[in-house]
Amino acid sequence: MPDSASTPHMAASASVRTGSTDRTDDRPVYVVGGGPGGLAVAASLRERGVRAVVLEKSGSAGSSWHRHYDRLHLHTTRRRSALPGLAMPRRFGRWVSRADMVRYLEKYAEHHELEVVTGVEVSRVDRAADGTGWQLTASGGRVLTGRAVVVATGYNHTPHVPDWPGRDTFTGELLHASEYRNPTPYAGRDVLVVGIGNTGAEIAVDLVEGGASRVRIAVRTVPHIVRRSTAGWPAQATGILVRRLPARLVDRAGRVLAKLAVPDLSAQGLPRPTTGLYSRVREGAIPVQDVGLIDAVKAGRVEPVAAVESLDGDAVVLADGTRLTPDTVIAATGYRRSLEGLVGHLSVLDERGRPVVHGARTPKEAPGLYFTGFTNPISGMLRELALDARKIARKVASTG
Repeated sequence: MPDSASTPHMAASASVRTGSTDRTDDRPVYVVGGGPGGLAVAASLRERGVRAVVLEKSGSAGSSWHRHYDRLHLHTTRRRSALPGLAMPRRFGRWVSRADMVRYLEKYAEHHELEVVTGVEVSRVDRAADGTGWQLTASGGRVLTGRAVVVATGYNHTPHVPDWPGRDTFTGELLHASEYRNPTPYAGRDVLVVGIGNTGAEIAVDLVEGGASRVRIAVRTVPHIVRRSTAGWPAQATGILVRRLPARLVDRAGRVLAKLAVPDLSAQGLPRPTTGLYSRVREGAIPVQDVGLIDAVKAGRVEPVAAVESLDGDAVVLADGTRLTPDTVIAATGYRRSLEGLVGHLSVLDERGRPVVHGARTPKEAPGLYFTGFTNPISGMLRELALDARKIARKVASTG
């Protein structure tokens, strides 16, 4: 029998208090995922008197932030990273640390008295039999029915390691960046970081500062590198200003600014990219914000090398034919959204597995099904999650 009620493991009661009234909705909005996006939507819905139940597969809300590497700080400013209804404390500083982000998300759920049900993984979303809502199939044999569903399982859901030839028989140490915490285990070791996105770049710098004997970083596509802040002006603010301008105009300005702010690292194996910055952003490639990479590459402490082509025994074979035998390979090779099993049968994903719409828009084939957190905008993901949350809540509240 379908069950619209949540399990007993909640952070708040089932009653939603708005002003002086209490209202319980037997068909709540289910929010799949208890990260920043899911919590922001739930809080925004609650503010409008709509009951929202957050279903989180792990043991706590914001669990992904517990697992990030220790050094991590937001690349967006504290003020522009707060979720709806709760500012981040000034003591967190301008660039919020991983540990403070964890504290903030815990406080956020408590402050808004959100219903967060942990230990429940949703495996499939379908239209309800009566056609007026949605049915969720979840762990423990649960079948839940809600008026609407918001999928907020996250941009970085499932760690991805390329299926390099020879990977199955590789005898060296290979781990995904999601398993990296701090440089202590790698002191005195030769480490190859594969991938030069923000995560790979920051881990490489962390390893150097933590005492690794040698750090190389494998580069398939040369990234755009920007200063996180220039003369006190954050890169995020620029991203907000230019995000709706024509790509060719932003590309042209980006080339000029890069020559002024970022040295030419061609001699160190990291030439300037030939493609435009904003054109790359629209393809999903966010610029690398410098948190020490430029100085480390200039000093030869982080050595850019060619892309990884294959693994052979204990060796890593690069695209230029070079063979390396590092002590450890850390694959900063990204994540998959892994939405196919959940909603792939509903014709709501594009050819790359991304939702065809996000925010307050719902697919025409699936009214009442919303997505948030599956883009990586130049203006800052947390800022966009907050904007999406308010838009979704407004839309849901208006549709009854």
